[in-house]
Amino acid sequence: MTATTTQTTHATGKHATGKIGAEERRRFAEDGWLLIPGALPQPLLHRLTEAADRTYAQEALGGRLGPHHRLHLLGFVDRDDLFLELLDLPSTFPYVWGLLGWNIYAYHSHLDVNPTVEGPSPPFWGWHQDGGRQNLEIESDPRPLLAVKVAYVLSDLSRPGRGNTRIIPGSQLRNRLPRPERPELGFEEPEGAVEVIAKPGDAFVFDRRLWHSRSANTSGITRKMAFVGYTYRWVRPREELAVDRDPAWWERVSPVRRQLLGHGRDTNSFWGLGKDTYPLKEALAAQDALDPSIPPQR
Repeated sequence: MTATTTQTTHATGKHATGKIGAEERRRFAEDGWLLIPGALPQPLLHRLTEAADRTYAQEALGGRLGPHHRLHLLGFVDRDDLFLELLDLPSTFPYVWGLLGWNIYAYHSHLDVNPTVEGPSPPFWGWHQDGGRQNLEIESDPRPLLAVKVAYVLSDLSRPGRGNTRIIPGSQLRNRLPRPERPELGFEEPEGAVEVIAKPGDAFVFDRRLWHSRSANTSGITRKMAFVGYTYRWVRPREELAVDRDPAWWERVSPVRRQLLGHGRDTNSFWGLGKDTYPLKEALAAQDALDPSIPPQR
């Protein structure tokens, strides 16, 4: 079957209290994702888009773009101080720590800019779960959650065919997805596949196990998105983060963001066994936001 589109707006948000609601938690557990409309205020959306354009221009000048002038920049969050706003954005971050708890950091990020591809696009199989070797070396079925990712929409993806992210709702509980033997010859999209339809400033959070794929952009509009993935601090980083910055730079970064950038007194503390402080836990406790009935929040 061909991919359909979805307008579902799952998340109503509990941003004032800093907590994910019970209904949102249920929907995330069932579907593996939540759409957060208007996550980026318009002034921030405008500045982030400008920062993304500057970064794209820098990468283009350095000859580091991919085919069709595509940018897939790993570890982008320290390229511009403005990107740090995404680490603990009030409209999205409660979903992250609400699902994973407080012993977390941003282990993975990427900035994607996909100009229009002229002419017909050859078939490509992009369906995957995040996690790499985790998906081969963990024995359980289904695999554990381990990580969630927040996707920020910077361009207009309110119609299909603009490079929208494709997902299969509910597929996070499936360890395998049937793959055609020769996908380059063409194939039908997996059953249940939909394109995420979103406006500039929207965001969506998804389970790293959710089967997903980018799609071809044939629209005439450049697709721009920013992704930030979070996991437990005892998982190694996907990219090198900003741990080698000078002390003056770190002084400008809040304690919570230092934790989210991978900073800590000692690695033993990442396991909850060291002498380090836990900035996110302390901040959430001060707001009386933690729920001791949820083990990762204890």
